[in-house]
Amino acid sequence: MTHHRHGRSVLEFPNELEIVHTREFEAPIGLVFDVFTREEHVRRTIAPFGEEVTVCSIDLRVGGDYHYVFVTDEGYECSFRGTFLEVEPPARTVQTWLFEGWPDAHAVESMDLEEIDGGTRLTYTLKFRDQAGRDHMTKYDGLEANFDNIDAYLRSLLDPDGASG
Repeated sequence: MTHHRHGRSVLEFPNELEIVHTREFEAPIGLVFDVFTREEHVRRTIAPFGEEVTVCSIDLRVGGDYHYVFVTDEGYECSFRGTFLEVEPPARTVQTWLFEGWPDAHAVESMDLEEIDGGTRLTYTLKFRDQAGRDHMTKYDGLEANFDNIDAYLRSLLDPDGASG
């Protein structure tokens, strides 16, 4: 297994088809789960570099669909969609994953949350159907920026006046 530190995440490549990000947040597990799964929160965090979010739809149940679209400053539309396969609040979701810009890169995405001393540990896994799909994922700055957005947003929810920062 290959390990890399990427920003505040640990990035692992357990095999040729999987990417695993591990990150810790200083927030309770229930709040972290909500920020990852509720439209009103996802709309504020999903666009990694502050792009405009034009679609944010989440039907959080087994068989329910999600769809996120954000538009880059250059006008490029980034559309992600999938269907929930498992939903176990506040600790786990598993869903299909498709970035419409890479129609051959089907994957299964999972989010596992674990309570730890002082917060919550996220283990985010993206498992591609085949090597061709996995080969599209050569940059991870968007995922890391998304996790940075979530971290900052969690801090703002927990300390809205910024008294501790």
